[in-house]
Amino acid sequence: MTVKRLVTIAMLTAVALMIFVIEAQIPPILPAVPGIKMGLANIVSLFTLFWLGRKEAFMVLIVRILLGAIFAGTGVTLLYSLAGGLLSLGIIALFYRAFSLEALWIPSAIGGVLHNIGQLACACWIMHTWAVLAYLPALVFAGTLSGLFTGLIAGRLIRHPAFHKNFQD
Repeated sequence: MTVKRLVTIAMLTAVALMIFVIEAQIPPILPAVPGIKMGLANIVSLFTLFWLGRKEAFMVLIVRILLGAIFAGTGVTLLYSLAGGLLSLGIIALFYRAFSLEALWIPSAIGGVLHNIGQLACACWIMHTWAVLAYLPALVFAGTLSGLFTGLIAGRLIRHPAFHKNFQD
């Protein structure tokens, strides 16, 4: 890995972390349903996946989640974020080549839903109850909307002329 590539990954991680920390300060969209937020830092993860590749996207995601838990979260936040983020990015990373940049909103919407399913599975495990699945319909809806939004934004960024150059090691 070249220094240029490593610095690029570090900068993308810093941008994702800043977005995460700022978004953590915004009051919940629906206070009655915990955990609903836009997930704007996921724009950077998607961007990294499509621009640089799988390994780099996972590096950005994991470091952002670890540092995000330190700066704006708790140990439980770390577990929920890892469960949702790894499930979401993992499934998107398996199939991302099947989608054009114009259709990036499709895997992103799926990823938004999977992120919430991963977090709910983690909540079931931590709380030793299936009762949290009552939030599933609201979280599927919210995950779809936020995934659509983040996918549209990431697609626009990737298609921007500044990023058309091939990024080779």
